[in-house]
Amino acid sequence: MATEQTLEESCEEVVRVEGVVKDVRPGFGLVKKRILSGVSFSVRRGEVFGFIGPNGAGKTTTLKVLMGLISATEGSATILGHDVSEDEFRQHVGYLPEHPYFYEFLTGRELLSFYAKLSGVPRAKRPARIEELLHWVGLEAAGDQRLRGYSKGMKQRVGIAQALIHDPNVIFLDEPMSGLDPVGRRAIRNLILRLRSEGKTVFMNSHILSDVESICDRVAIIVEGEIRYEGSVSEFLGQTEHSTDVVLEGVSQEMVHQLAEQCQGTHRELKGRIEIRVPEKQVRLLLQKMLECDGEVISVNPHRVSLESVFMSTVEG
Repeated sequence: MATEQTLEESCEEVVRVEGVVKDVRPGFGLVKKRILSGVSFSVRRGEVFGFIGPNGAGKTTTLKVLMGLISATEGSATILGHDVSEDEFRQHVGYLPEHPYFYEFLTGRELLSFYAKLSGVPRAKRPARIEELLHWVGLEAAGDQRLRGYSKGMKQRVGIAQALIHDPNVIFLDEPMSGLDPVGRRAIRNLILRLRSEGKTVFMNSHILSDVESICDRVAIIVEGEIRYEGSVSEFLGQTEHSTDVVLEGVSQEMVHQLAEQCQGTHRELKGRIEIRVPEKQVRLLLQKMLECDGEVISVNPHRVSLESVFMSTVEG
């Protein structure tokens, strides 16, 4: 058996999913419903990987296959070089489900102590590890409070702490930002970035695309059980042509129409002024035309392409 060090170092692709198909039979009918249709992607060591898609696309089903909670109808999935049906690698994996359930009569510290023992953390190391994680997720003051008094966001944060209690190499988080206020979201974003800086691999499902854009190295987009895109966030955003908004004043309507047509742009009225949106490569031409007609340029604002806008065009397309 490989040691913990060689186990991680030997796998450049920490997670690999190849041609996974999942069929289910809803109700008592004999008709199969296909949830996943040949899903394939990989997650590299030491990266934060975002797995995104609309509701019902197959995100949680894929994660359940990876966790060994359900079996794939076809295809294969491996973590750290081991088939997901095996058990020996699981000591290196942390997992936060989308809807975690905890014993509410326990306090936060008692819950983490329970999972530390369950995960094989040595008794002598448990107190320090528990305090460290409570600090990381911002629950030091609530560590002795029973979970029945925790808010949804607090339960989410203690759930992330339990996923990290045994210092795993690979962490799977299903909607980790769900129910968190802005302060809690920032704490978890910083925690995920901290894990990446330590060489950990983080796989996260999320509907909060601004968080995916800010912390993920690569993403896969799943729509109707199929992968529509896999690659770096920057490359994904770069697939869409950038545009720039130029606000003008002192230009006739006739000239506005001419400028928009010549520069392949669109225009609209904006509080008595005119805003023309043109492709990035046409900005220089538009400004030259403005100088020729003695119009006034009020502002030039590059139009930021967000992951959300490109995601929506990918899903709808």
